[in-house]
Amino acid sequence: MRRMIALTLVLAVLAAGAAPALAETTLEKIVRTETLTIGTRTGSPPFAYVNSKNEWVGFSIELVEQLVLPAISQKVGKPVKLEKKESTPPTRIPLLSSNAVDLIAGTMTDTRSRRDSVDFSITFFVTGAQFLVKKGSPIKGIKNIDGKRIAAQQGSTNARIIREKAPKAQLREFPDQPAAFQALLQGQVDAYTNDGIQLAGLKLKAPNPAQWEVVGDFYSYEPYGMAMRKGDADFRNVVNGGLMDGIESGRFFEIYEKWFGPKGELPYPMSPGVRQFMIYQVVPK
Repeated sequence: MRRMIALTLVLAVLAAGAAPALAETTLEKIVRTETLTIGTRTGSPPFAYVNSKNEWVGFSIELVEQLVLPAISQKVGKPVKLEKKESTPPTRIPLLSSNAVDLIAGTMTDTRSRRDSVDFSITFFVTGAQFLVKKGSPIKGIKNIDGKRIAAQQGSTNARIIREKAPKAQLREFPDQPAAFQALLQGQVDAYTNDGIQLAGLKLKAPNPAQWEVVGDFYSYEPYGMAMRKGDADFRNVVNGGLMDGIESGRFFEIYEKWFGPKGELPYPMSPGVRQFMIYQVVPK
């Protein structure tokens, strides 16, 4: 009897210590829901924003629609819908970690520290940080912002770099870009720092664009990538495959031209060096 009890206890302990069922992968989730859910911005033109027609559009969103979504649909063998949820610098990694979204497609810089928490796709845009100021401002770059009130977004690489490179500046962090720009409009801060391309987009959409200017040399390198849950290699390969196919076919550059070409939402020509960098990211099939 004692042996039987002991055996029962051993089996119970072994059962309790058995490995749990593997967590659902992103592709399995997409198969089950028939939906890809992305986290993106609502106020970062021309990457992701709500336009005057109340449409949620932008360069990053179109890359997903035209390149990534078809690659996922082909991989899972069925049509996949796209669902968009708002994400900001403080919320985007938690949204991924909690499975609320499957992919961040906006204006997220791929950094080594962020790679501890998430994985990134190949780079789809390259820019650097600058300042948006009222025309005539004495601020001309990062070297003369000591004592100045500088707005940045919470959780952004720009905020971290300002703390490191300009510790005497009065850094004030805001939850998103519209809030930071509103503070600049109201005179609560002297400048707003963000990636130069985003500042140019913000200036373009301002009520009086001529009142503002983007100043300073790049004080950072900001390669944008699409972020996803860490360790999900199959999903990352599909996302990268879609982007690479788009670069290889030229469709990627057509989408870029639509948003950043001479007749685009924000003219910002791709330099020959950046174009070559994009092409070099494409690995052989």
